[in-house]
Amino acid sequence: MLTRRSFLAGSAVSLGALGLAGCATPEGMTLAEAQKVYGPVPDKKFAIPAVDVTKVSPKYFRATVPYETKEAVGTIIVDPANYYVYRIEEDGKATRYGANVGRDGFRWNGDAYVGRKSEWATWTPPREMIKRQPEAAKWAGGMPGGLDNPLGARTLHLYQNGSYTLYTIYATTDPETIGSGITSGCVGLLTQDMIELYDKTPVKTKVVVLPA
Repeated sequence: MLTRRSFLAGSAVSLGALGLAGCATPEGMTLAEAQKVYGPVPDKKFAIPAVDVTKVSPKYFRATVPYETKEAVGTIIVDPANYYVYRIEEDGKATRYGANVGRDGFRWNGDAYVGRKSEWATWTPPREMIKRQPEAAKWAGGMPGGLDNPLGARTLHLYQNGSYTLYTIYATTDPETIGSGITSGCVGLLTQDMIELYDKTPVKTKVVVLPA
C-alpha cells in the first residue's frame, strides 16, 4: 500500500529518536511549548493538524541560535549532516529548523535559489522514481495538493541557472522523519516550520546546501 512517506523515500530507513516529555533544547523550548508552536493551523484549503511532538527529538524544535556567516540576511542554509535548515537573521543569528534530508545516494550540495513558491502544490513523480517505484505511475499526470500529497502545504522549488533542479524544501506531516535521511534529495520541515519559512522567503532567495 502506498503512503505519503513511501513516495518520498522509496525505501525504508531508520528514523530519528523520539522526544521525551519535559526535555528541552539548549535554547529552551520545552515539550509543552512545542505543543503550542506546533499546534493545529487553520488554512484556506485544508485544516492542518497538530504535530505529535513526542515523535520529534527536542533538538529539532524551532530555535533562534548564533550563526556566523557571510551570507545575507534571509539566505537559507541546509545542513544535511546535522538535519537542520537555517534562515539567516540579523546580528549573527539564525532561525534553525529540524529537517529530513536525502538518503544515502540521493544527497547533493551546492548553491541554488528559490525559483518559485507553491501552496498545496501538485506533485508529479520523476520518471526515475516511477522506474524505482512502478506504483507511483498512477500519479504520472500529477497528484493534486492535499494533506496526503508528498509536497504538503507549502513548497519552495529550487532552481540553478534558470532550470528547475527537481529538488524542493517542502512541508512534511511525518514528524518521525525529522532527523532522518529519507527522501530522494528534497528537504522536509514540519508543516508549521515550513509555513513560517515560506512566508519569510521571497522568490530569488539564495539557498546553500552544505556537503553532507
